[in-house]
Amino acid sequence: MHVTVSWKGKMAFEGLSGSGHRVMADARPEVGGENRGPSPMELVLIGLGGCTGMDVVSILEKMRVSYDDFKISISAERKEEHPKTFSRVSLLYEIWGKDVPEDKLKRAVDLTQEKYCSVLHMVNKTAAIEYSYKIHQS
Repeated sequence: MHVTVSWKGKMAFEGLSGSGHRVMADARPEVGGENRGPSPMELVLIGLGGCTGMDVVSILEKMRVSYDDFKISISAERKEEHPKTFSRVSLLYEIWGKDVPEDKLKRAVDLTQEKYCSVLHMVNKTAAIEYSYKIHQS
């Protein structure tokens, strides 16, 4: 795996993934940026959400669970001192569907947390991870 990160002025950097995708990272104006993209720490949370989300949908597919929509809301707290790593991360998995089996959703969420999500396993080296799920009937 390889990426290239190029400076785009002030605090902005454009990342180019080995698979050819681009993403902009920037900082808020009060710290010298122009807010042209998510901050690096926001990108970590987006990566966490994508990683754990891909696990859950893959596991649910193997379990033959059908649903209409799926979303993960993630909030995090950071340490006050440098390096300002995450100290606590909270994930809420929400799924919409008709008669989504709770036991299967719980199993999929537990598996991503305990075994599969590599981003989560890096983040949990500095942060307490808490998670919950909610099923919405549609």
